[in-house]
Amino acid sequence: MDNVCKIIDPIWKDIPDTLDTDGNYNFDRDHICKTYCGKNCNNYCENDTDKIMTGFVSLFMKLYESQLIKDSAPNSMNIVEYLIIWLIHMLKLKDDNTISNLSETFKSYIDERGGHILASTDPDYSIIIEKCIVNKNYLVNMDKNIISKFYNLLKSLCQMYTECNNHSTDGTTFLEKANGFVENYKKLNDDSSVTGNSSYKKILSNLFNDYNGFKNECPKKCSGCTNIPTLPEIKTPQISVETSTPSHVQDNTHSSLQGSEVTSSSSSVASKLIPVLSIFAIPLFLGIAYKYSLFGFGKRVHRKDLREKVKKIKKKMNHHI
Repeated sequence: MDNVCKIIDPIWKDIPDTLDTDGNYNFDRDHICKTYCGKNCNNYCENDTDKIMTGFVSLFMKLYESQLIKDSAPNSMNIVEYLIIWLIHMLKLKDDNTISNLSETFKSYIDERGGHILASTDPDYSIIIEKCIVNKNYLVNMDKNIISKFYNLLKSLCQMYTECNNHSTDGTTFLEKANGFVENYKKLNDDSSVTGNSSYKKILSNLFNDYNGFKNECPKKCSGCTNIPTLPEIKTPQISVETSTPSHVQDNTHSSLQGSEVTSSSSSVASKLIPVLSIFAIPLFLGIAYKYSLFGFGKRVHRKDLREKVKKIKKKMNHHI
């Protein structure tokens, strides 16, 4: 990362990441034309987007020629990611910039704006750059504010590398910058929208690893750069599971409870009424039974008397005959 920062560092002076009071880029047109755009500045650096794209292409070429970027190597893709974060931050620095597709912007710059001249030393450069942009094009749709925070961490890290190499700071000042990096890192690490997003989390992880590399290497070069603070591990967002009951289940439960209450209430009333009814029903039943039993006994006695009378009549008739 140290060598990467050495190449990136001049871009912050040549193509400043600030706006003037009117909301325009603070670009030194003549310096950019001379340094990045070749002889024909009107064709190659006509507008702000052209100037930013020339800076991006120049950075990519230098890193590629230094073999810090190699085809498809994982670490190379991390460096490309840093470059594209710089590119997106610069393109979206102005509120009126509505770039939504880096691939199309780069293709337009190369095919229509003369950008291919910058890659004249190797005709494959534009193809290599375009492939890398296509691979990381999704970054352009990420939250502008979050991308800018990643950008600021990247810039801060490179500034610390530069100062460490130049021994241009005392321990106190250096420690303040390191603490500032850690504090801004923690804010992103505490943001679940960052740690819960795989793309954001990957960038945060790259910055975590590169900062730790700096923390281990810098004290070897700078005697006043000890006690560099440690970054906390990247958080895994907690998934909150609310134990809520669906409305239809609640309705059914409520209905069941109501039904249970009604059943319970009915059972309670019945248990109270049955003894009372029994008090009245049992004597009534016994009275009716007694009445019918008497009535039945009387009928049997009456039938017996009739049979006796019939026998007597028959005897009298037989006697007279």
